[in-house]
Amino acid sequence: MSTIDAWVARQRERASQLPGAALPWLARRRADAIARFADLGWPTSRLEGWRHTSLAFLDQQALAAPAFAHPAFALATLRAAFDEGDHWLVFVNGRFAPVLSVTGMLPAGMKAGALSEALNSAPDAVEAAFGSADDSASPYALNLALCNDGAFVHLARGTALEQPLHLVFIGATGAADTHLRNLIVADANSEATVVEHHVGGGATLGTVVTRVQAAQDARITHVKLQQQDAQAIHLAQIEAEQARGAYFASHSLSFGARLARNDIRTRFAGEGCETLFNGLYHVDGRRHVDHHTLIEHARPLGTSREYYRGLVNGNARGVFAGRIIVAQDAQRTDAIQRCDNLLLSRLAEADARPELEIYADDVKCAHGATVGQIDEDALFYLRARGIDTDHARQLFTYAFAAEVIERIAHAAVRKRGRGLLLSSLPGGARMEALQ
Repeated sequence: MSTIDAWVARQRERASQLPGAALPWLARRRADAIARFADLGWPTSRLEGWRHTSLAFLDQQALAAPAFAHPAFALATLRAAFDEGDHWLVFVNGRFAPVLSVTGMLPAGMKAGALSEALNSAPDAVEAAFGSADDSASPYALNLALCNDGAFVHLARGTALEQPLHLVFIGATGAADTHLRNLIVADANSEATVVEHHVGGGATLGTVVTRVQAAQDARITHVKLQQQDAQAIHLAQIEAEQARGAYFASHSLSFGARLARNDIRTRFAGEGCETLFNGLYHVDGRRHVDHHTLIEHARPLGTSREYYRGLVNGNARGVFAGRIIVAQDAQRTDAIQRCDNLLLSRLAEADARPELEIYADDVKCAHGATVGQIDEDALFYLRARGIDTDHARQLFTYAFAAEVIERIAHAAVRKRGRGLLLSSLPGGARMEALQ
């Protein structure tokens, strides 16, 4: 029997208990979202954007709630890798955990807290940033219909956050599915780094939508570290809109989950915008990871750089589909898109599809992709200098992936990224000793 009706029934049962249930605008959007989900169903390979990542199996699969260690232990391990002055908002099983959260002294003009609380204290601000299910893929429509919590961050004009704000989502027992929505609103000339962590087992199915609104000359860096356990299904969307002169950087590091899908997109709504999309994924066993990106150059003088690299081992599969659209009015656009994949086994599979769609005539754009194995000549070069074959392969694999990590500007976050990379690679402990 199909699970679609069960999801619709679940939403109706939960609707009155969800945060903001008494807000008419939110009730309407949730009703529209669940109707859209029911109409579309789970994406299958018949849809062009999902032909490598069908979710048809979710139409028949009952979800179970896996066990996980106490969240305090997971958080302590995580916080030990970062600076004392960082700010932490922690969510357990999709709900805000104030006892575990430490925001410290935030700068004047900044608010950071739970979305569930902001729906009561600042409903108008949430409404303006919340988004709708129009044109959303069905998993993200389901997210809007069922989202229970997430973070709400507002940076007033000219506010600069010196230390990163960490949004930590920890899974524990008792939740078969979680649906999170994060809203980041950056007013003119504001600046912040937001690090989104997804750790542990948590829900079998998790959907996450993170929305970023960057006003004129705002600078927002978003780093996502996904390291969930092997049974997790992680479906996520990051969507940004940039006003004149705004800068948005998205760093996506995917090291966990049995199936992870990341849809990342931004739109240049003003002149002179700049963006960096930077990603690394490592999959092994029979795991599957998919990054779909979209950069819309809607206005002139925009600059975008997009670099993704994948390490694919065992019977795993890595997918990248990137699209850059340059509108007719977006003259003097400068865009580069690149995806490179390293196959570490004979059965590994990688699909890379970069696309440029250009309607302007005064542009500088380039794109490319590679899929291959470690160069045997390069291995021979190292072996001739006394390095054994296994160590030589580890060196090349790490060097291939580390280039992505080095683009992260913040030193502590960059160090954490290196640690995650090394812990995921065979022989990583040996490599770490050389750092």
